[in-house]
Amino acid sequence: MVETKSFIEINDILTNSEDLKSVIVNIAEVACNLSRIISLGDTCNALNETIGTNSDGDNQRNLDVIADRAYFEKLQNTAVRFYASEEKDKVIEINQEGTLGVAIDPLDGSSNIDTNLSIGSIFSIRKLEEPKKPKDRNWENEFLSPGKKQLAAGYIIFGPQTLMVLTTGKGVQQFVLDRENKHFVLTRKAVEIPEDTREYAVNASNIRHWSKPVKKYIEDSNAGEIGPRGANFNMRWVASLVAETHRILSRGGIFIYPADDRKNYSSGRLRMVYECAPIAYLIEQAGGSATDCINRILDIPAQDLHSRTPFAFGSRNEVARLQAYHDLPDEEISPLFRRRGLFNS
Repeated sequence: MVETKSFIEINDILTNSEDLKSVIVNIAEVACNLSRIISLGDTCNALNETIGTNSDGDNQRNLDVIADRAYFEKLQNTAVRFYASEEKDKVIEINQEGTLGVAIDPLDGSSNIDTNLSIGSIFSIRKLEEPKKPKDRNWENEFLSPGKKQLAAGYIIFGPQTLMVLTTGKGVQQFVLDRENKHFVLTRKAVEIPEDTREYAVNASNIRHWSKPVKKYIEDSNAGEIGPRGANFNMRWVASLVAETHRILSRGGIFIYPADDRKNYSSGRLRMVYECAPIAYLIEQAGGSATDCINRILDIPAQDLHSRTPFAFGSRNEVARLQAYHDLPDEEISPLFRRRGLFNS
């Protein structure tokens, strides 16, 4: 017989702000419905059909639009004033009385729909600061300020289980969807990432396009016990940011999506506002580190709503090691001596 745990509903632990609680609960309700739709696969209105491109030029699938519309409509009856989405060109005002801003990637990893791999939603919640002269305020700037100003962040992963992983600035909690009763229940009260790892996630097919520091870091890791790292490493790659994040939060690791010399990749590929900033907030709250391969992500402002950034995050010591490779002069072949690293500030 399987032992039954004592579950706590998501609504029970969000007591610090009624407005914030309402937003998160409504996001959870949308996720509950999306979980059912996604589980139907090709039996439900050709979810994987490409129907156009989004604001950033990426292929837009039917499920992308379904998810975006569902979150947008559900949040209109909450304290959310402004809604920013990967699927929309600009920030949209949905409630003039609202005090919060939500930035969201409604469906991360949608290219994996037809392969039945994990996909998800990523969201960021910010407190809006009322300007002294409201008419002069560009509200889009509220989403462009450094991610350390986030009030809460999280993601939903649709896999064998549907999970919500959440932070409100006091650690990271994990909730599992009880599909029968249609609510999320707490299963991990304090998610923590191990400081060290022997596992990395990167799209190695692009190695010829990478900068020398990233290329050298991977080459040294692949050299195994006989190489400068003195240890064997495993590589993982799912091509879904939510899935990669969840694996790292579950057992540690490092994820790397660097800038490279291909057209339109000089600033990386992932978006700062609704992908990297919320993931970075979660990772730091779980004791990990998140950077653009050199600098802390949560200190970096976005240039515009859909701007991209290189992204590396995960186990703290391994992220620091990747940063150290970027401090090496070109002639160096080993990160044993460096200006910034695991043992230098």
